[in-house]
Amino acid sequence: MNNIDFTPLYRSTIGFDRLASMLDNAMRSEVSPGGYPPYNIEVLEDDHYSITLAVAGFEKDDVDIDVEKGVLTVRGRKGEDKERNYLYQGIANRAFERKFNLADHVEVTGARLNHGLLTIELVKEIPEAMKPKKIAIQQGTQAIEHKKTEDKASKAA
Repeated sequence: MNNIDFTPLYRSTIGFDRLASMLDNAMRSEVSPGGYPPYNIEVLEDDHYSITLAVAGFEKDDVDIDVEKGVLTVRGRKGEDKERNYLYQGIANRAFERKFNLADHVEVTGARLNHGLLTIELVKEIPEAMKPKKIAIQQGTQAIEHKKTEDKASKAA
């Protein structure tokens, strides 16, 4: 397997340390891109997404959806149907686990199972504190020293 050199990326970015490990994990875990169950990832509109998995034969109680530390995990477990004696079984009802790495501030807002398709809805909600803001530029160091003096006075009070 080829290693990718992320050095150029680190020269111009700050705080994306986990990006290299996420890409490395994705390359290792996605051994067979056409794995089970098949899925789609769709952009619905700005900051709204959906993931649809084809889970034919699974009921709502057979599927678990968890989000932990930025990873969305979908698991399906189906009990064996001992009442049926298949001559040929082409519909895969086997257990599965599918993981999706979520970007910062992406939250799962809901999930529904309809006609064998499990659709998980996601939205990216950037907190107000993280949105772009304009920074005023002061002339000289007067304003900065003044703030430090005010901070010390307010802490003493």
